[in-house]
Amino acid sequence: MEHTRESADRTARPRQTAAWPRTGRPLRTFDAGTGERWRFGFAGQARAEVHARGARLHSLLVPDRWGDPADVVLAARDPADSEGSARYFGATVGRYANRIARGRIVVDGVTHRLATQDNGHTLHGGPDGFDQREWRCEPFHSAHRTGVRLFLHSPDGDQGFPGALDVSVAYTLDREDNLTLSYQAVADAPTVVNLTNHAYWNLEGEGRGSVLSHHLQVRASRYTPVDAELIPTGAHRPVDDTPFDLRRCRRLADVLAQTDAQAAPAGGGFDHNWVLDGAPRSRPRKAAVLYAPASGRRMEVRTTEPGIQVYTAQGLTGDVIGKAGGAYRAYAGVALETQHFPDSPNRPDYPSVLLRPGEVYRSTTIHSFTTVPA
Repeated sequence: MEHTRESADRTARPRQTAAWPRTGRPLRTFDAGTGERWRFGFAGQARAEVHARGARLHSLLVPDRWGDPADVVLAARDPADSEGSARYFGATVGRYANRIARGRIVVDGVTHRLATQDNGHTLHGGPDGFDQREWRCEPFHSAHRTGVRLFLHSPDGDQGFPGALDVSVAYTLDREDNLTLSYQAVADAPTVVNLTNHAYWNLEGEGRGSVLSHHLQVRASRYTPVDAELIPTGAHRPVDDTPFDLRRCRRLADVLAQTDAQAAPAGGGFDHNWVLDGAPRSRPRKAAVLYAPASGRRMEVRTTEPGIQVYTAQGLTGDVIGKAGGAYRAYAGVALETQHFPDSPNRPDYPSVLLRPGEVYRSTTIHSFTTVPA
């Protein structure tokens, strides 16, 4: 990883030694507003909270370079916001993550009309996507790994998609501060599947300002440009000499200050898919690195997916109040959504998202947390 060293206002601070509370095996709690939720992790290391509604990553506490933990995942303080402005925060989205143009797919010659949002396209599975469902949960725990596995049944015709689909996603923390998200799905008829997690990350801590000082690297030589409605135009465009060239770690403030016509459809920031270098593999490969200079937190993302959608959250307006009580404004976080490409069902030149009976959809993404010395 390449990055520019920046002075931080805490470089003279001594390392903190206060122990984190022990969590042991995953702990189930219930709240009238958020429903079933699970907390898990290891003492002195990363700890997570996952909610059954939306199979949602609600929080992730990670130590900084001094050993002090902070929650690096954005989430609304008011549970009602998870059905409105914050509906995708940390959620598992599907049955098809990202956009499908005009809510139309063709499977084996049969046209299916999908439920659409107000702009006439299907986004993240439709108005009643997986982010709004109650998932069934099962905890697991060993000496080195702990977490929760969530299950959902999506019936034939759900939001217009063909075939019944049985889905699972497992959130796993290990003793090396790796958060692994493992997805599986099977269908009883041909259908399309594309699952991802929609966490917004701020490695300085949620509610602690914008991510414009963060440095981002994406291992991709091409991206998919979009039209005015954020639908891919089809071509893969080289990132050379554009703000989309993140092959070396670059500060987001510097990148987003560059002028490019592709910034207009996304409201002045990124809401685009990068085509990751190299062919997808069964084992996760390095896709991106996010680094926060002040805290020293570094997150490496590895995935089996062919693409990654980067959304710099320029659309946040302050109407969502976060867990710490601060309003989430533009650039309060950045989403790194590992995925197949947007509108792939309508793009035969894109990697296939078709799932047939007897096949198993599998996808794995790993977020690895370390710190960089001052």
